[in-house]
Amino acid sequence: MPRPTPAQLAYGSVTVVFSTLAMLLLSQTRSALGVGIVTVAGLALGLLVAVTVPVSRASRPSRTVRANRPMARTGTAERPRAHAPAREHSLHG
Repeated sequence: MPRPTPAQLAYGSVTVVFSTLAMLLLSQTRSALGVGIVTVAGLALGLLVAVTVPVSRASRPSRTVRANRPMARTGTAERPRAHAPAREHSLHG
């Protein structure tokens, strides 16, 4: 299972705090059992929100396989050529 992103952690945490407070205020419960049920419901809702937050493209792992690029010899060190061949896909598309 991949690690959660900071956005997922933030949305989940905020959801837990605000939903639990809202449910406690709306239910006006005073018993320990009622507070426990509301707390568990808030945690479950926060977990649901954290899992369903869409992951941005930048944080997704790339599934493309890098092609072996021809190396250009300059001096003693080898470096990749400055221009990629036209058959490779752009990362900006």
